[in-house]
Parts: sequence; structure tokens; C-alpha cells
Amino acid sequence: MTSELDHAASLIATISDFPAPGILFRDISPLLADAAALRTVVHAVVEPFAGSFDVVAGVEARGFMLAGAVAIATGAGMVPIRKAGKLPRPAASVSYALEYGTAEIEMSDDLPAGTRMLLVDDILATGGTLRAAQELLAHLDYVVAGTAVLMELADLDGQRMCGPVHTVFRV
Repeated sequence: MTSELDHAASLIATISDFPAPGILFRDISPLLADAAALRTVVHAVVEPFAGSFDVVAGVEARGFMLAGAVAIATGAGMVPIRKAGKLPRPAASVSYALEYGTAEIEMSDDLPAGTRMLLVDDILATGGTLRAAQELLAHLDYVVAGTAVLMELADLDGQRMCGPVHTVFRV
């Protein structure tokens, strides 16, 4: 890992028992606040996919921040994948299991079928959220040009459910 990526990784804080007992939450807020670290991880997220996508799809909520930064850095557009009930015109939704509960995500169909999407989120844990997002994009006839995350919880083997996923940090 480069010294820039090492620095970015050092900014990710681990918070015990959030949002539920036994969960180790990875807080990327300090990394996002450091301009150089943010620039480094944005370039690392997008590098394998340069030129292969038209739009970045970001998964709520921290995935929005990374997806927006990737979109700006690459000159692409950005679309949100939201939690249920947050969009005024949802076109499709997918329910899925989390490691500590269940959830549902939605997306609008404002873009033409065949639009090439780079799917971005902050973390890959069990793979449920990313798999649901991939299914949602496919249901709306978008092409998943790639899936990328800032970090992967390697012990949870989320790649098995939704791989291959490009990961910047494995923790």
C-alpha cells in the first residue's frame, strides 16, 4: 500500500457496539475531512473502471459521499440508491438482510435502459446491501459496469454474495 493509502486507512475510526451490540462500526468521517486522503481513496476506488461507466450509483448513506466524489473526479453523473420511503418517485425496490437486521432500497428510473453504472458504497460486509443494489440496477435495465467499495470486512466474505467487488481496504 502506498503511504497515501496508509494515511487514509489510518483515518478510519472503529467504534464498538454501534449501531447494535457486537458491531464494530467503521467511521470514515475523519477520512472524508482530510482532502488529500479523500482524493487518494477516490482515485483508488475508480482506477480499475476508468472509461467503463456513464453514471455512478451511490448506496445510502455513506456511499452517496463517495459516489459524489467519484462522479466529480471522473466527469460522470451520480444517482442515489435510497432507503425505502425516501424517494418521491421510486421505480423499483429490493429487500435484503443485513448482519444486524433487514432493509429495503429503492431507485428511480430516470436514465435510459443500458446506462452503464459504477456501483459505489463505503463498506462490504456480508454483501446483502451491494447484492440488493446490483439486483435493483439490473431490474431497471441498467448495466453494472463494476462494483467498488472503500473497505471490505474480509472475515464476513461478502464477495461470495456479490463479487467481484473492487476494494480499496480490507479490514
